Amino acid sequence: MHRFWISVTGALLSISLITAATGASSAKVAPLTRTERCTNLSRQVDEALETHAAATQVTAAKALQRKGNRFCANKKQAQGIRMLANALKLLGVTPIDPVQ
Repeated sequence: MHRFWISVTGALLSISLITAATGASSAKVAPLTRTERCTNLSRQVDEALETHAAATQVTAAKALQRKGNRFCANKKQAQGIRMLANALKLLGVTPIDPVQ
């Protein structure tokens, strides 16, 4: 009976170690840089402009996208990200944040 409990304990320990190793490897996703974030948001604005072409705020959204892209290109990614997110909001689209 003692051997039975030792083998059960060993099996449970190995299962928990495998589960922990699998969970740890999937949790190590590198966060996006601000430059990558700018690129993703600009792409989202492009897609939103195509799908929401009839929106009343298209001109303002395009202007915000241009400003945002300019900020991103001039190493002012935080301001660019805000501009691009605001452009999406004008079009009624929620910015999609990848898992960080």
